[in-house]
Amino acid sequence: MQIGIDSFALAYDDASVALRPTDHMRNLIEQMAYADQVGLDVFGIGEHHRKEFLDSAPAVILAAAAARTKKIRLTSAVAVLSAVDPVRLFEQFATLDLISQGRAEMVVGRGSFIDAFPLFGLDLNDYDELFAEKLELLLKLRDEEHPQWSGQFRPALTGQGVYRRPLQEPLPIWVGVGGTPQSFVRAGLLGLPLMVAIIGGETHRFRPLVDLYREAGRQAGFSPDQLKVGMHSLGYVADTSKEAVEDFYPGFARVMTDIGKERGWAPMTRAQFDSQLTSKGAWLLGEPEEVAEKILRHSEALGGITRVTFQMNAASVPHEKLLHATELLGAKVAPILRKELAPAAA
Repeated sequence: MQIGIDSFALAYDDASVALRPTDHMRNLIEQMAYADQVGLDVFGIGEHHRKEFLDSAPAVILAAAAARTKKIRLTSAVAVLSAVDPVRLFEQFATLDLISQGRAEMVVGRGSFIDAFPLFGLDLNDYDELFAEKLELLLKLRDEEHPQWSGQFRPALTGQGVYRRPLQEPLPIWVGVGGTPQSFVRAGLLGLPLMVAIIGGETHRFRPLVDLYREAGRQAGFSPDQLKVGMHSLGYVADTSKEAVEDFYPGFARVMTDIGKERGWAPMTRAQFDSQLTSKGAWLLGEPEEVAEKILRHSEALGGITRVTFQMNAASVPHEKLLHATELLGAKVAPILRKELAPAAA
């Protein structure tokens, strides 16, 4: 099982807002380099187009990290495919693949905010059609250097060359999904690896959707080893569970309460937060052994996962604490998982 971190480069509380964007970027690149040093498998950068996020250009951030890392895989988390030209996205990540010597990946999805749609002149009424068409084109670009393609939302391609080509053949493309059954089925029919964002509720409730994905893939002729499942969840590791909660809760509650004002949610309460810390709750929060055991339970509940990524900076945790959490993931959580899963892999 691969272990990694996803970051949205969020600057939200008073202390983080006071930092200059250049300092935030320096800290983020330092965390990515440190994740490589401590042996994590993957680091992802999200995409948002809002004032409190610094990740509007994820490929640029990942390329900066590529120059300072050696082994860790570098991915979007997610690239908002609906709002971008697939040709430009493919070219950016193919270039990243060359810079990183074959370590680039994409997780593509529709995102959890709608800001990109008006920003790039897109109609929200075309929400699903945009994604389906652009995913089709992205996969064709991956497979063909001179694609012939036509669609509704972009001028046709009539054999023009698309360059550069990536080092990896094929460039890994995952589909990031939330809770829509059609999204799970689409990923299965295409035989693409699936990254499930489980940011609340009980993990086992996603099993029927994962089963839909696997069954759609099987019927489409794909083998089980092609139908990989990853899990993205809120998570944070500290030396003790008490410390993890004390570090994470205040900032996260503030973020969720403010986002809730936009979406009509009630303010987050401590009881709601604590409900996610139970054995069935989705969040991966606590001391290393506790978190590792919970990941194993989640994997069993979903019928086996090949990758888990932690969203740790949604609470504006100070940089030094994020670095320590990164170290604990690499030095303690990952070894426990590798030891527990080694017999099954043998």
